[in-house]
Amino acid sequence: MKKMSGTRTKNSNNKNQVIIMKVEILGTGCMKCKRLAKNVEKAVSELGISADIVKVEDITAIMERDVMLTPALMVDGELKVSGRVADVAEIKAILGGA
Repeated sequence: MKKMSGTRTKNSNNKNQVIIMKVEILGTGCMKCKRLAKNVEKAVSELGISADIVKVEDITAIMERDVMLTPALMVDGELKVSGRVADVAEIKAILGGA
């Protein structure tokens, strides 16, 4: 597993509101997996949220999460996207509603 930085603080009503979630990008390192990772990083940055972004590249660890199609996106342990690259807008919608 590779950890990526994605911590942000959102300012709301003059109070710092910290939203922390775990975002996992599952895939063996192929181009689609890398594209999904970049889209996740961009979505987190644009939303200004705190997220622990982790790349899971070990096939055994991926299978332990019952994921058979990669790339895949999990948020707080829940599978959100599998077998395709979600675009930034879709990821923002997923993370905004998480």
